Amino acid sequence: MSEKILVIGANGQIGTELVTALRARYGAEQVIASDINQPTTALREHGPYEYANVLEKESLLHVFKEHAPTQVYLLAAILSATGEQKPKLAWDLNMNGLIHVLDLAVEFKTAKVFWPSSIAVFGPHSPRIDTPQYCVMDPNTVYGFSKLAGERWCEYYHAKYGLDVRSIRYPGLISWKAAPGGGTTDYAVHIFHEAVKDGRYESFLTADTRLPMMYMDDAIRATLTLMDAPAERISIRSSYNLGGISFTPAELADAIRTEMPEFEISYADRDPRQAIADSWPQSIDDSYAQKDWDWQLRYDLQRMTAEMLKNLKNTLVL
Repeated sequence: MSEKILVIGANGQIGTELVTALRARYGAEQVIASDINQPTTALREHGPYEYANVLEKESLLHVFKEHAPTQVYLLAAILSATGEQKPKLAWDLNMNGLIHVLDLAVEFKTAKVFWPSSIAVFGPHSPRIDTPQYCVMDPNTVYGFSKLAGERWCEYYHAKYGLDVRSIRYPGLISWKAAPGGGTTDYAVHIFHEAVKDGRYESFLTADTRLPMMYMDDAIRATLTLMDAPAERISIRSSYNLGGISFTPAELADAIRTEMPEFEISYADRDPRQAIADSWPQSIDDSYAQKDWDWQLRYDLQRMTAEMLKNLKNTLVL
C-alpha cells in the first residue's frame, strides 16, 4: 500500500528536517506538510502543503478527509520556556491538539501516529544520572506535565482503540537548518550562531549545567527507525527514552574552541530557564530503545560541533 504521510507542525525545528527526510524516502507528493503559519519556501515548492490548526478540529478534519493519511507525525507544540510565559495556551495546544489528532486517527483508521515527548517529563525527584525509562516523574513545568499527560493518552489510545501510536522523549535538539522554538536547551543552538557571527556568546545557563542533547540528524534517524520497527517489537506505548550526548555550556565552548580557538563564552545572571534546567536529567538511559529497535547514536560532541560550525559558516549571512 502506498503511504500518505501528514506532518503537523511542519514549520518547526524538527518538522522542517523531518519533512525533507520523509519526502526523500516516500516521494514529495506523498508527504503533506501542514502548519498554522505560512510555509517555508522549501516546504511550499517541494510538495503539498495544508493549513492545519490542531486546536480547530474542523480544520484537521478537512486535511484528514482530503488526504486520508496512513501515517501522522504530530509535532505542533509550545515548548518549555515559552510555555512558562503562556501556561494555559501551552496546556491547551499540547493536550487538546494531541487528543484531536488521536481521535481523527482512530476515525480514519490511520496506520501509525508519531508524537514527540521530552526529557521535560522528568522532575526534581527523578534520578538525574542515567535517568531510567521507569522512575518517579514529577515535572514542574507546563510543558513537562503536558507531555507526561500526553504519554498517558498515547498509551490509553493504543490499549483502548488499538492505535499504533509511537513516541520518543527527545533530549535537547541541535540543528543548523532551522531556528529553535523556545526551549530551555536553545543555548546549544544559539551558541553556534553567535560563535560564527561574533566569536563570543553569553550563556543563559551556568557553566556547569549538564543536559542531554542530540544532533538533529540523529533525532530524525531515531524517529524514522522507531516508525519502521515492526509493531511487535514496540514494548513501550507511552514514550521511549532517548539519551543523546550530555555536556555543559563550558564543555560545549571547549569543543567549539577546537575549531575556533579565539571563541569566548560568558555567563549571564540567573535566568528563569536555569530553574527548568536544574529540574531535568543530566543523562538518560535509553537501553529500551537500543533493545527494542536497535537504536545507536552516531554523533558525539566533537563530530556534532564540527558539522554545526561547517554548515553555519556556509549558510549564515554575516
